Amino acid sequence: MLEEILRQVQKGDLSVAEAKQKLATYEDLGFAKVDHHRKKRQGFSEIVFGEGKSAEQIISIIKALREKNNNVLVTRISKAKAEHVIQECPEFIYHDIAQILLWKNEAIEVANDSKGYINIICAGTSDLKVAEEAAITAEALGCNVQRMYDVGVAGIHRLFDHYEEIQQATVSVVVAGMEGALPSVIGGLVSHPVIAVPTSVGYGANFHGLSALLTMLNSCASGISVVNIDNGFGGAYNAALIYQLAQKGAGSE
Repeated sequence: MLEEILRQVQKGDLSVAEAKQKLATYEDLGFAKVDHHRKKRQGFSEIVFGEGKSAEQIISIIKALREKNNNVLVTRISKAKAEHVIQECPEFIYHDIAQILLWKNEAIEVANDSKGYINIICAGTSDLKVAEEAAITAEALGCNVQRMYDVGVAGIHRLFDHYEEIQQATVSVVVAGMEGALPSVIGGLVSHPVIAVPTSVGYGANFHGLSALLTMLNSCASGISVVNIDNGFGGAYNAALIYQLAQKGAGSE
């Protein structure tokens, strides 16, 4: 790409200003600098955190991303704000439970024939918001996903009905509130990485997720990594990186 742009400048088919714009690593919108080279550096396009941004700011950012033919994912965006954005950008789909706004560029979508998958394991229905944020994020990043919901330790027999599926995953993202014990149970059953996501679900002594976070950080099961409270996106992103590395390893065999 670089050599082609330089040839066009040399021939006079492209001005220096136009070449500079094509080679720019980010686009300055004044209130935001949109990172167009994120995918080249990290494997995934820049993802927009919707909380704290106005609908107008989000519209400007996603239009800039979309022009570069990137898939566009907006996390933590309220339904009211999403509806405002969709009026301007009707091709976007809003996922209500996950509070995610998503557009996929079908022109660059590649068929995913991988046999691997990411488990999204959710302790209780009250944790669904965080679990769905993780599941939809992982799917948007090109991963196969299997959901296993409402399989917490209070009825652990429900979890064991999925025993083989749990073991065969490439990586598991385990979402739990209350005391946060589920990742330790999963960690003792599998030979793959486990990403633990504590949620703020629980009564007073849960301290808005702090008790679940500390339980997960102090797990006696090996192979567990922990992200921040209610951070389904972060759990899915880390799982997607592991998933992609596993696919590269499988391809070299």
